[in-house]
Parts: sequence; structure tokens; C-alpha cells
Amino acid sequence: MEQLMAKDGRQYRVEYAKNAFKQRREDDCSGIECYMEEYGVIAQEAYDVFNKHVESAWKDVNKGFLKPTEMPIEVLNRILNLARVMNVLYSEGDGYTYVGKATKGIISSLLIEPITL
Repeated sequence: MEQLMAKDGRQYRVEYAKNAFKQRREDDCSGIECYMEEYGVIAQEAYDVFNKHVESAWKDVNKGFLKPTEMPIEVLNRILNLARVMNVLYSEGDGYTYVGKATKGIISSLLIEPITL
């Protein structure tokens, strides 16, 4: 279970979000660029492959949560919640470094706006 949590797809989301930023800074190649170079595909195809990995990793995490483990569920829940936050922040770009309207709206709806019952 713990290994499944470690490969929750977060690294793919981070690569996806930081790709354009890294290109502007002219740093080392990103994972997207390496994939494009190695397989001779365009950026969108590379992003699609990375997104499939993210989706598969989430399925693995969910399956792992259904199996019994020695790790206390409270610890696993905290790890899962961190993975969820990272998924939200990086799903539409780098929402952590570049906080925009989408990220602010998500935080606002979660913490500020009341939930009507």
C-alpha cells in the first residue's frame, strides 16, 4: 500500500505543469521533453501518455486502499489527502507556483464559502 501511495502520479502532474516554465528558464530537459525526443512524438501525445500514467496510478492507490495493511488508516488517509491536494494543484498547470483564479476558486469554495444543506 505504501509503495502505491508513493507512485500516485504526482510526479507526472508536476512534470506536466512545470514543462513550459522549465523551457523558459532553459534548464535541463523535463520528462515531457525527454519522452518527446525518445519516442518522436509531439507534446500533446506525450502529455496524454503522462496523464494515462496518472490515471493508472490513482487506480492503483484506490485498489491498495481496499486491501488490509499494517499501516494505521489515519496515516494512510493523510498520505492520500496530500496526493489529492497535489492532484488538484497540478491538474490544470502549476497551481502552486502560479496561483490563479482556478486555484483561488477551489480554495475559496473549500474553506470560505458555506455549504448549503
